[in-house]
Amino acid sequence: MATYTATHTAEDEPKLGDEGTMSFLDHLDELRKRLIRSALFIGVAFVLCWVFSDRIYNFLQVPVRAAMLEAKRQYAPPFGGTPLAISDLPDGTDVTFPIPSDAKIGNVLIPAGNTVPARVKREADGTVQLVTSSYWLINDRTIVEKDTVIPPALYQSSAEMISQNNQLVVGTVQGAFNLYIKVAFYAAIFFAVPFLLVQVWGFVAPGLYPHEKSYAAPIIIMASLFFLLGCAFAYYIAFPRAANFLLGVATGGNLRPLVTADEYFDLIIIIMLGLGVVFEIPTITFFTSRLGLVSPGLLLKVWRYAVIVIFIVAAVLSPTTDVPNLLVFAAPMLVMYFLSVIIAWVFHRRRQTEKEYQDSERKDT
Repeated sequence: MATYTATHTAEDEPKLGDEGTMSFLDHLDELRKRLIRSALFIGVAFVLCWVFSDRIYNFLQVPVRAAMLEAKRQYAPPFGGTPLAISDLPDGTDVTFPIPSDAKIGNVLIPAGNTVPARVKREADGTVQLVTSSYWLINDRTIVEKDTVIPPALYQSSAEMISQNNQLVVGTVQGAFNLYIKVAFYAAIFFAVPFLLVQVWGFVAPGLYPHEKSYAAPIIIMASLFFLLGCAFAYYIAFPRAANFLLGVATGGNLRPLVTADEYFDLIIIIMLGLGVVFEIPTITFFTSRLGLVSPGLLLKVWRYAVIVIFIVAAVLSPTTDVPNLLVFAAPMLVMYFLSVIIAWVFHRRRQTEKEYQDSERKDT
């Protein structure tokens, strides 16, 4: 039997017995209600995230595609000559233009990488275009006439076209569908974090004194912000450094990494969610210090063991084995831990019963 205070104002809080207690079955019933609400909210969020799953994944794959492009630039063999933009070439210059992406001519699909004999053509208004310099025979049946204008989009957005060559791959026919299912599911959990925290608090709150329930708003806001901060740190700082290291090792060793979309998504989700949870250390410390369960003295007393645990967790989260990347993951955890010491020092107090709290409030006034 767990003892609860008998004073409640929220309508969704569980009803207590005459003695302010809940039975074990009452606990299970309350847990069931909270789980059902959480599942329904995640289900609705999943439907919404499914609609935008392709955009969500495009956002998540930016770090690895940037790392793949950077690895190619860093380890590509040098080639003599000075790079020139098409606008820098004189009028009538003959060039060999490689198609940077798949293009359609008539009913024929021209794969990326095919070269087109072209010539630079300057219009009277100064516009620079590429036109075919001769007839072009494709697959023995399609002829592109001479002086056909090559779509400017193919060479004016070259940076975007280069990035398209770093597309991740799926290994099966249903791979893309399964991937977007996972993307929508984890995105739904991400966006549902504040609601899930509300449900966790709703389950825990009946066991607190009335004055302790006022911590709900700051704890939920603080937990949501720190979770978002941890995910942002993983996306913008931790994972790009790890990806640059891993892809650099492969490219530097004359290996071509075949990065599958499914494996990459699993990796970045583990890192983002892992660091998101790690960044909750200050929130947990705030809550437990307000309840008198954790003191700054205790955190300082066990700091050596905490550092060891932090480095173990960092080694698990980090996908690499080098020390610099390990420190990228461990450093924010150390900052969060010692920030927690400050939080405990500011907010720690001995836990008071409701009567003790009311008496202290009357003395203060």
